Amino acid sequence: MARVGFCGLGVMGAPMARHLAAAGHDVTVYNRTSSRALEWVAANGGRAVPTPAEVAAASDVVFLCVGNDDDVRQVILGDGGVLDGAHEGLVVVDHTTTSAELAVDMATSCEVHGVVFVDAPVSGGQSGAENGVLTVMCGAANEESLAVVRPLVGAYSRSFVRLGGPGAGQLAKMVNQICIAGLVQALSEGIAFASNAGLDPHAVIDVISKGAAQSWQMDNRARTMIDGEFDFGFAVEWMVKDLTYAVAEARSNGSRIPVTEQVLGYYRELMERGRGRADTSSLVTRLPR
Repeated sequence: MARVGFCGLGVMGAPMARHLAAAGHDVTVYNRTSSRALEWVAANGGRAVPTPAEVAAASDVVFLCVGNDDDVRQVILGDGGVLDGAHEGLVVVDHTTTSAELAVDMATSCEVHGVVFVDAPVSGGQSGAENGVLTVMCGAANEESLAVVRPLVGAYSRSFVRLGGPGAGQLAKMVNQICIAGLVQALSEGIAFASNAGLDPHAVIDVISKGAAQSWQMDNRARTMIDGEFDFGFAVEWMVKDLTYAVAEARSNGSRIPVTEQVLGYYRELMERGRGRADTSSLVTRLPR
């Protein structure tokens, strides 16, 4: 049994922390909205504390899954943050999707305190977190620093791979989101085309999903896109955040990602229409059919 902490009990963090508790670990939790932390403890055991510093003091590994760069900075560096309660040898694993620059900065700040920082964004969405089958891509100073982390993350993931030093995990997550953005737009266009051509889009998807067009998005979202159902885990506003990081990084490293930039514009349009909390597959609603 390990002493672990979890900061951030949203739609991703809560089930991830639950898997850690179910695996028999001693879990201490913090959430900005304290009532959510108390509800989590009532359902899963462990204990809730009022600050990230107290999570750090009670843990050997602290996991984060919060909103964005600013949230990570506040939880780690702010008053009552993780570093205020940190002890030498503590490992901080950040599952938030952030900029790569933020990950590098956090690794540097943590190192000064004798703390190891691992950027470890995930892919698989809410269903992946609930079913314990997330894909985790991480950046860390060396493989040895992950020895204590790997078996813990195994409680809610099916893949955990180090791709380089600090920031490498976030860069890999940007690649993940770039690939997804183009796929969802293409799937949206295909569904709209099928409908406008007088075909049964469900029948078309059934056929082409058995061929080269098959993808996770087609298997898991095409039918609900056709039926206008968009109440799933990964919201438009989160994709806007993620793709904004990717576009900024592309401009910095000289990459050209015109399709991603265009799709980011489409998602921003959905946000302007009040669809920020809808699933990313709601991209199809932009197209006449």
